[in-house]
Order: sequence, then structure tokens, then C-alpha cells
Amino acid sequence: MNKTDLIQHLADKHTLTKAEAGRILDTLLDVVVASVKKGDAVVIPGFGSFKQHARAARNGVNPSTGAKIKIAAAKLPKFTPGATFKAAVDPKAAARKAAAKPAAKPAAKKAAKPAAKKAAAKKK
Repeated sequence: MNKTDLIQHLADKHTLTKAEAGRILDTLLDVVVASVKKGDAVVIPGFGSFKQHARAARNGVNPSTGAKIKIAAAKLPKFTPGATFKAAVDPKAAARKAAAKPAAKPAAKKAAKPAAKKAAAKKK
């Protein structure tokens, strides 16, 4: 799906003209870009979050000559998909993750019990 297809889908779903749907989409994208550019995060629950990620300066190697080069620091946009979005794309992975969670909780409780016993022993 490209931008034109998305505009057409918005127009059809919400009884808008293509021009109105295009302006809405452009406004949404402008707000996301401006907010991330300022360093703010844009979080859409169930979909994901857009953030600014700072990449530190580092040394690299030119693969053709083998010469060492300095790569400057950069600020990059980063998208992290939400759990609902991930589950919609790959339901099997979401089911595996949900099945793994209950097994992890009892282990955490067992780990806490010896610590409690040690604390009780120190009090005596």
C-alpha cells in the first residue's frame, strides 16, 4: 500500500473526499515528524511509538581501501511496534510469548523466597 492507496482507503471508509483525506494524512505525518524532530516521542497505543534515537560517533573501515574513517554522530527516527500490532502481524509469536510468561512468573517467586528466608535468618 502506498500513500495514494492509503488516502483512497481513508476517503472511502470515512466518506471524505480524496483531498480532505490527503490533508488529514499530511497533517498526521507532519505532526509525527515535527514531534520526533524536537526529541519528543509519539505514542499510539496498540500501534507503536516513534522516537528520536541518537547514534554515537564511531570509527569505521572503508571496505574497498581498508582505511580507517570517522563516522559522525547522528540522530535517527526509530519506530517500535506495539504489542497489539505485533500480535496482528504474527499471532503465533504472540501466542508463544503469552505461553512463556506464566512459566517465568513462578520462577521469579521462587527466587524471592530464598531472599526472604535469608532476611528472616539475619533478624534472628
